[in-house]
Amino acid sequence: MIVDTIANADLYSHLSPRIAKALAHLSDTDFSALEVGTYELEGKDLFVIVNDYETKPKEMQPFEVHQQYIDVQFVVSGEEQFGYLPLTDQAPSKPYFAEHDFANYDYESNKNTAAFIPFKAGMFAIFFPEDMHMPGTHPTPTQVRKVVIKVKI
Repeated sequence: MIVDTIANADLYSHLSPRIAKALAHLSDTDFSALEVGTYELEGKDLFVIVNDYETKPKEMQPFEVHQQYIDVQFVVSGEEQFGYLPLTDQAPSKPYFAEHDFANYDYESNKNTAAFIPFKAGMFAIFFPEDMHMPGTHPTPTQVRKVVIKVKI
């Protein structure tokens, strides 16, 4: 997992050409002007999801992992927290669903080992397949606009 501000995006462009393209797109695009939806950059290899939502308490959210894609998440407006812990030998609460590239892990089984990190406007996070993450949480309901760029591995 990587967490930083978009001002430092260039520090991570060496990770892969697609991650570099994703970070450049986040830096160069006014996402407040876009409609909620999905936008292709390189077909199914690199695509953007723009979403507006209200955060939920962490007790109501599952952790998730992906196998086919890296998540590059960027907060456009609002503030949330995300949960994080390394994927080791935890058992999923919902098995891997290949069509939508996720497996879920329940909060209760992982709450004692997870860190919850503030995620504010202008920040991005990169989640790799070995990163269990729980997006969209906050102690009080908060409106968030977030962009997730899915980067095919």
